Parts: sequence; structure tokens; C-alpha cells
Amino acid sequence: MTSSGGIDGLHLMANLHGCAAGAGLLDDAIALRHASLGLVAASGLTPVGECFHQFGEGGGVTGVVMLAESHLSLHTWPEKRFVTVDVFVCNMNCDNSAKARQLFAALVALFSPGEERVYEMARA
Repeated sequence: MTSSGGIDGLHLMANLHGCAAGAGLLDDAIALRHASLGLVAASGLTPVGECFHQFGEGGGVTGVVMLAESHLSLHTWPEKRFVTVDVFVCNMNCDNSAKARQLFAALVALFSPGEERVYEMARA
């Protein structure tokens, strides 16, 4: 599934404002890692590595899960109840779009935002 020599993929992004998720998901790298890896597994995507970083006690978290299909990244600002979500999958050998959409929807639901701004881009 190539276009102009590139690899087709789906890139889903969201800015989540007013997140009602428990504080543990916004300011605890271990809790966010556990939840993220569980949702990746449930979506049928394949994790090949991960890194979650805590920015001080009670601070935000940046998390990345490298996928065989590409990546998931999350950034939290607990003091603003704000989260960014980024899911990208390539579709080189098969169409992973449904799995990406499932993971993305589950992540958005996990944070329970009051307002969400969602962006979708076909990558080629």
C-alpha cells in the first residue's frame, strides 16, 4: 500500500481539555504506562518498546510506546487537566487503521475530556 513511493499510514491526534480522569493518569508515570500498555494490547497493536518520564512529584508525564506498526505518544499537564494524544500506524503490510482508531478512542475515553479537538491525517 504505497503512494508516491511512501508508506500509507493513519495519524490520529487530539488535544484533550478539562480531563476528568483520576489524577493518577495525569501525574503518575507508572499508572499511565500500565493503562497505555493495556489499551495497546487490547487494540491488537504490537509494542516493541516504551519510555515514560515523570516531571517531578505531581508533575506531568510524557510517554511513548514504540509499536511494530509505528507509535503512541502522550503528554499530560495535570495542573491544566490537559493531555495530548498521538497515534500513528503505518499500513505497509496490512491496514492497521481500525486498530489505530480503537486505541485512539480508548485513550480519549480514558482521560474523559470536557472538550476534545481531534485531528486525523492520512500519511503517504
